[in-house]
Amino acid sequence: MHVGRSYTGKLLRINLDAERVEVEEPPENIYRQYLGGRALISRYLLSEVPPRTDPLGPGNPLLVFTGVLTGVPVPGTGRNSVGARSPLTGGFGESEVGGSFGVELKKAGYDGIIIGGRASHPVYLVIRDSAVELQSAEKLWGRATGEARRDIQEALGSNSSKMLLIGPAGENQVKVACIIADLKHAAGRCGLGAVMGSKNLKAIVVEGSGRVDLHDSSRAMELARWMGRNFRTLAAAFHDIGTGSAIDVMSRFGGLPTHNFRGGSFAGAADLVPYRMRGNILKGMGGCFACPMRCKKVVGMDEPYRVDPAYGGPEYETIAAFGSNCDIGDIRAVAKAHELCNAYSLDTISTGAAVSFAMECFEKGLLTRDEAGGLEVRFGDQGAMLRLVELIAKREGIGALLSDGVARAAERIGRGAEELAVHVKGQEVPMHEPRWKRALGIGYAVSPTGAEHMANLHDTLFAQPTPDFEGAKSLGILEPVPLEDLGPAKVRLLTYWLLWRYAQDSLVMCMFVPWRPDQTAELVSAATGWNTSVWELLKAGERAANLSRLFNLREGIDASTDRLPARFYAPEDPGELPGIDPDRVEEAVRLHYAMMGWTPDGVPTRSKLLELDLRWAIDRCQAWL
Repeated sequence: MHVGRSYTGKLLRINLDAERVEVEEPPENIYRQYLGGRALISRYLLSEVPPRTDPLGPGNPLLVFTGVLTGVPVPGTGRNSVGARSPLTGGFGESEVGGSFGVELKKAGYDGIIIGGRASHPVYLVIRDSAVELQSAEKLWGRATGEARRDIQEALGSNSSKMLLIGPAGENQVKVACIIADLKHAAGRCGLGAVMGSKNLKAIVVEGSGRVDLHDSSRAMELARWMGRNFRTLAAAFHDIGTGSAIDVMSRFGGLPTHNFRGGSFAGAADLVPYRMRGNILKGMGGCFACPMRCKKVVGMDEPYRVDPAYGGPEYETIAAFGSNCDIGDIRAVAKAHELCNAYSLDTISTGAAVSFAMECFEKGLLTRDEAGGLEVRFGDQGAMLRLVELIAKREGIGALLSDGVARAAERIGRGAEELAVHVKGQEVPMHEPRWKRALGIGYAVSPTGAEHMANLHDTLFAQPTPDFEGAKSLGILEPVPLEDLGPAKVRLLTYWLLWRYAQDSLVMCMFVPWRPDQTAELVSAATGWNTSVWELLKAGERAANLSRLFNLREGIDASTDRLPARFYAPEDPGELPGIDPDRVEEAVRLHYAMMGWTPDGVPTRSKLLELDLRWAIDRCQAWL
């Protein structure tokens, strides 16, 4: 570990075919230009993955990267990113995960791992500082993540290691499979668990004995103490009960997805509010490395379902996906669905969306009881919901139809099922209503990963003075923008905020910890010694945006895919919100392109790429730029 900076300067490159391990040492400028995480993943995917590479083939690398702030002992720095060509969308795939795996990887002496090829038999990767080896996972194959984690710990004689794991869904290459970190955290989106399964890789295990050094530890600790004094005021609800505290409020405004996004108001919303877990199934609150927020729920129960608290508890996305969107108001059933998803390694957003899609297909006669294996797949049936989760993970029966996501399922069903499949670019829409948050809908449309809610703008946070709005002032956003606005002021806000979110994803910073952009720049300077600024960090985010856009364009994912599902152009039922005008959506998308320095067809211009010092990307894409 180099003294005086927060990154190690080393990447591990693993070839599973040859069982070969190499260490790369990128130059410092790579770290300063890309920071880590999302931007570095986009660079490696565009530069190393040939066009039309099979997402589930050996030529699609699995990338695990930290950022230059990972492991700095301040709140929000315990995350890491995972990336690959997505088997769900065929395009840019990236997802972040909390906990402390990334910190442990830094302590072992590495900023990231590039895993290529495919092992001849199931294996798991063990990294103990400079000792890197592959162990047989044949006895672990088919095991739930909790069982596999326990057996690996026993085999290694250690409970201190940190792990990324897959369960049966990842092994079965289910395209909505995710990667689980230490049972409670998930790199949920883009089907990256299927990529890990395609490599016969059950787990990545890390133990490190080093430390993360800082250029100016006193300044970093001063900022950490500031957040320690203020986080309860700035993010009280997250600290109190985690995500989802305002589910009932969202329902009143028509912002809670209901009945496969047909509506935005749910009669049983009050029963899903996380506060109702207290004194019932909530056993405590957990958290991530160096973070006082403690925003992760831990639930457990024996009746009517047994739920193991080792798997944490359901956050907002899970509660809405398996609750209101499936017309289920029993939080106990939702908690069981969450446990099953973490045990099987399933993305709760996409899996819940697949279940609600199946329920609407059944309601409309597009799926019969025989086609559903004898199941009555009706809205509100929690037994059918839980059974579908298991079938999806195992690719059995109707689960085989749903396991590749709603877009492919709708195509196979036909007969108008496409109108019921709520997705963007093949990725299921998260549990946030774009008829309520309209810039969020534009963010869904243009996201390189398909619909995404994290690297996005939530309009409600900028319609009045809030901590997020105050932070955005350092980006040049000086006045709140009305909630219903979808004009130039809102598109400008969205464009700037997306670039900032991409910068945060490159630093791999938690978005729930309310650091302002100027404070984040101070943290980067304290950690690395760079004389950095918000502007420089935004440029790293802009590189991430342009490189992921180029990757998608190369794979045939162009402006024609930057659109919302037709469902959102119709009014809610039940609910009060009108549909979004599709012409306004298209106008906003085109204006976003222009603000990004892209052509009217959404292609980054040569001048924009040169301005971002991405000449190498121009050379890669010369044939069609």
